Amino acid sequence: MQNLPLTLYRANHVRDMEQSAIRDHGFTGFDLMHRAGEAVFNCLMAKWPLTKTLVIVCGSGNNAGDGYIIATLAHAAGLQVTVHTLLDPEDLEGDAWTAYRAYLATDGGLLFFQANRQLIADVVVDAILGTGMDRPVAGLYKAAIEAINASPAHIIAVDVPSGMSADSGNVMAAAVKADCTMTFIGLKQGLFTGQAAEHCGEIHYDSLGVPQSVFDKFPTHIYRVVSQTWPKRARCSHKGNNGHVLVIGGDSGFSGAARLASEAAVRVGAGLVSVATRAMHAALLSVNRPELMCHGVETQAQLERLMENKTVLVLGPGLGQEEWGQYMFEVAINSGKPMVIDADGLNLLANMTGKPANRGTWILTPHPGEAGRLLTCTTSDVQHYRFASVHSIQARYGGIAVLKGAGTLIASGDDLAVSTTGNPGMGTGGMGDVLSGVIAGLWAQGLPPKLAAQQGVYIHGLAADLAVSEGGERGLLASHLMPYLRQLIND
Repeated sequence: MQNLPLTLYRANHVRDMEQSAIRDHGFTGFDLMHRAGEAVFNCLMAKWPLTKTLVIVCGSGNNAGDGYIIATLAHAAGLQVTVHTLLDPEDLEGDAWTAYRAYLATDGGLLFFQANRQLIADVVVDAILGTGMDRPVAGLYKAAIEAINASPAHIIAVDVPSGMSADSGNVMAAAVKADCTMTFIGLKQGLFTGQAAEHCGEIHYDSLGVPQSVFDKFPTHIYRVVSQTWPKRARCSHKGNNGHVLVIGGDSGFSGAARLASEAAVRVGAGLVSVATRAMHAALLSVNRPELMCHGVETQAQLERLMENKTVLVLGPGLGQEEWGQYMFEVAINSGKPMVIDADGLNLLANMTGKPANRGTWILTPHPGEAGRLLTCTTSDVQHYRFASVHSIQARYGGIAVLKGAGTLIASGDDLAVSTTGNPGMGTGGMGDVLSGVIAGLWAQGLPPKLAAQQGVYIHGLAADLAVSEGGERGLLASHLMPYLRQLIND
C-alpha cells in the first residue's frame, strides 16, 4: 500500500469532491464514470491477463453505471461478458442509464439475477452497491453478495465491496469478499480498518484525473501511516543519549509480559531499560537477557526512587489488578512522567472513581475490550464505531490513543492515523506487551510522542509480517518479532 495516497476521506467528502470536479473543472458525470470503468477494467486485465469470461453484477445508481461501462469495454476487447442485474435497468437514471444503453448496443448478455444462480466466469465484477450504503443488506442484494462470494472466480469490487461501509469498515449484514478493490478520487477511510481487511483484498486507486486543486478544497486530518527513514546516530553517541525506559509490571504469574515489553524497548534502540517487578521475578527476568536491569519492587517508596531520571515509563504489562498492581499504578499515574499505558494499567485507569484522569503526557494502547472499559460501553460498540471510539478515548483521557486491531487507529488531537501492517498471526498473548515496549523505546530516543505511537504501531505490525513470511501465521509468538524489530529500525 506504499504507493497509495496517504490521505483518507469520509464517503460524503469524496462525493463533494466529485461534484466540485464537475462544477468547477469541466468534467461531466459520465466522463468520470467512464474513467472509473476504464480503471477497473485495466486493473482486472493487469491482474488476471488470461481472463476470457467476465460476469458483472449490477445493482442501482452510479455503481451499476460503472459496471455497464466495464461490460462495454470488455465486450470491445473480445471477452465473453454477461451482466446480471438486480433491478430493471430501464429504471436507472442519468449517467448510469446512459452507460446501460451503451452496453445494450454491444449485444452483450444481460440477465436478471436469480438467487439460486451460480456465477461462473474467470472474473466477477461487483458493481452492486456504492459508497452510500447506510443500512444492512437484505433480500436479493444479500443473495447476490452471497452468490459472488460462492463463485470460484476472481472477484474485483468497484469503489468499495458491496455491503461494507465506506466510512467504518463494518459489514452491513453481508459483504463481498473481493480479491481486489479499485477505488476512486479519494481513499475511503473504511477500507483500511475494522472488517475491511477481510473484504477488500488488494486496494488499487485512481484519481480519475481530478486535479489537485479539488483535493486542496477538502483538507483531511485522516491519513495512513507509512515507513520513514531513520536518521543515523552520531558517531559519538552513547547510551545516555538514547533514553531510559522503565517497565512497571509483572505481578505473580505474569512476569513474561514485563519481559516482552522491556526487550522490545531494547530492540528498537532505547539506551537503557529497567524493569520494576515483583521481587520473586527480578533475578529471573534477566537470565536470558542480561541487558535488562530488573528490580524487585514491593513498596511505593521503592518505585518512587526507581522512577527518578527515567525518560519514559511503560505501565501495565502483567501489572495485575491486585493490591501490588494498584499501588504501582497509583505511584506511576501521579508521577507526571511520560508513559505508555497498556493492559491492566488501562483497566485500572478505567476503574478510577470520579472524573476520568486526563494527561497530555501519556499514550494509551487499548485493544477493543479495554477500549470498551475506558468508554463504559461494549466491545461491539467500539468495533462498530472504531473512528469515533478512538477519538472519544483521546478526548476523555488526553494524550494519544491507539485503538488496536486490524487497521490500528492512532488519535492525537484532530489528527487520526491508520496503520495497516500486521496479520492474524498476531492474535496471541504478549503482542500488546511488545507494542508498548516498541512505542516507549522510540519515544525515549527523542521521537515526538505522536510519531513514536504511529511508527511504533507500523513497525510492530511489519515485524510480525516479516516473521510470518518465514514461518506462517499459526504458532507465531510475540518473541518472534524481536530480531525483526531491530532489522526494521535500522533499515
